[in-house]
Amino acid sequence: MAAQCASENPGFVFATAGIHPHDAAAFDALRDVPKLRELLRHSAVAVGECGLDYHYENSPREAQRAAFSAQIALAAEMDKPVVVHTRDAEDDTRSIIRDARAAGVLGVLHCYTGSHSLAEFALDAGWCVSFSGIVTFNKWADDDLVRLIPRDRLLVESDSPYLAPVPFRGKRNEPAWVAHTLSKVATARGDDPLELGRVTAANAERLFGLAFQAP
Repeated sequence: MAAQCASENPGFVFATAGIHPHDAAAFDALRDVPKLRELLRHSAVAVGECGLDYHYENSPREAQRAAFSAQIALAAEMDKPVVVHTRDAEDDTRSIIRDARAAGVLGVLHCYTGSHSLAEFALDAGWCVSFSGIVTFNKWADDDLVRLIPRDRLLVESDSPYLAPVPFRGKRNEPAWVAHTLSKVATARGDDPLELGRVTAANAERLFGLAFQAP
């Protein structure tokens, strides 16, 4: 569906292709890697969302690591970045980022709520860090993490249809509402929202090799 939407809206909507850690138990490299390769060749701009989730453990950890590593290898082969989900799996995520760095693969820790040390490790590998509507929630208490990320490595996202930012929390998220997330990030950093919006858009263009066009 994402690939179709991207093909119908070139220069405005872009797709990624990957196996989420929740689905890693069903991952079959012989079957799935060629499918992902084909999507990356024709439409997808990145591998993912892939990664590790030891919080819910919907798939065994070994299966998650195998699927994640296979997708890092595919990203290296196709010269594409990775979009990485990580939750309660920082040691193994750090290990695979190290492997990605050795293979020349860049990426982004998406919807990030993890530790400062993992963020710094990813930044040292040349990666970006992205924040979602979670930073607008009352329970959010780590603006220092938001300030830790250099301007040229910072992204914001909707993670739609989930994690709608305040004042829309609890509703089906919409990409347009990412402006509220951006505003909160800008306030935490002491930045102008419009200027930071231009910066984060440029960062996304650079990481994913995008060529935006007016809709």
